[in-house]
Amino acid sequence: MKSLDKIPTGKVQRASKLVKTGVKIGGNYVKYYGEKLVNPNTTKDKLNESNAEDIYDGLKSLKGSALKVAQMLSMEKNLLPSAYVEKFSLSQFSVPPLSAPLVRKTFKKYQGKYPEEIFDKFSKDSVNAASIGQVHKAEKDGKTLAVKIQYPGVADSISSDLALVKPVAIKMFNLQGKDSEKYFKEVENKLIEETNYTLEVQQSKEITEACQKIPNLLFPKYYEELSSEKIITMDWMVGEHLSEFVQKPFTQETGDKLGQALWDFYMFQMHGLRKVHADPHPGNFLVSKDHQLIAIDFGCIKEVPESFYTPYFELAKSEVINDEAQFMEKMYALEILRKDDSPEELKFFKALFKEMLTIFTAPFNQEYFDFGSDEFWNRIAALSEQYSGDKTIRKMNGNRGSKHFLYINRTFFGLYNLLHDLKAKVEVNHFQKYLD
Repeated sequence: MKSLDKIPTGKVQRASKLVKTGVKIGGNYVKYYGEKLVNPNTTKDKLNESNAEDIYDGLKSLKGSALKVAQMLSMEKNLLPSAYVEKFSLSQFSVPPLSAPLVRKTFKKYQGKYPEEIFDKFSKDSVNAASIGQVHKAEKDGKTLAVKIQYPGVADSISSDLALVKPVAIKMFNLQGKDSEKYFKEVENKLIEETNYTLEVQQSKEITEACQKIPNLLFPKYYEELSSEKIITMDWMVGEHLSEFVQKPFTQETGDKLGQALWDFYMFQMHGLRKVHADPHPGNFLVSKDHQLIAIDFGCIKEVPESFYTPYFELAKSEVINDEAQFMEKMYALEILRKDDSPEELKFFKALFKEMLTIFTAPFNQEYFDFGSDEFWNRIAALSEQYSGDKTIRKMNGNRGSKHFLYINRTFFGLYNLLHDLKAKVEVNHFQKYLD
């Protein structure tokens, strides 16, 4: 893959790149409608593939928050057409890296010295390039290290990048009015945190130390003296990316072992620490040779306030979902239902969320849960298909739920998908033995 000698950092440069992408998409639609005239049976599959390709190509050279949003959307397997999910998922692994001269220049700017002045060995080529930074392999005092370097200009372009993608998000999620601003502010604040590598090291150490007691989990050690606000140095962890591991045959016992570690890791954070690793995509996990799970990235941590935690997990109980008074109380507490809802909106969203919650909270209401079950995933897919084609929902206010839903739901969707890939059967309350 060709490396980048520069990244557009100015608002005008970045906007210009997205405008060019928009022109390409417009051309794709013209071509699609032309083919549709000739052949009325033409589907949107080819259009979706072309659009996904052009959008991804535009975003990958921008890097930063624009590409991070694509990465987030790649986890929404039941929201976007498969062409978009497949292409956007490349933002986890397949992103053009910075060229060696730009890496050296960037490192000196952040750390005050060139890499070779600090490390005994430093690979000039990155081993992994993602949305906000790229990783290089290094050695110092006999230790093999991973050095994550943030791309130049990423932190400064967050607000302007989100302003560019906001119109697309508003249309996609049917958001209306000024109330939608709370969701964009939540994303912006989290992205700003992700560019603060000093904070990431602090969070990484705090969570990994607390989770050491959970078996079959491994974490790197972080080196504060070799890190800064834009650079993180940690142990080099040997393993296979989870997404690659699940493509090969593995036993049910191995899937269950990894799945239980993953489930306990997340439930312990959620219920014990009240803060959680909110970026559960396969690029953030490795599998060791002896089939232990390695968590390697703690850039996105979401704190779970009590005011959200209590009604959220109360609503996970089947007896609450099926009790009209309690159900309505929690729905209002979580801002899923609104005081200004019309009778039509009230009826529609009450029915929608009751059905949705009955499915998504199923794991919490069983002693063991099989995430490899086709029945569970078929119900999710059927519900998604049912409402994605429902014209009624497009007429209603899509501003639904507390801002905290954005990252908490993202966490659970991502976790469920990883457990499904592992075909894992987990003991649901096993994590409780690790709580103090």
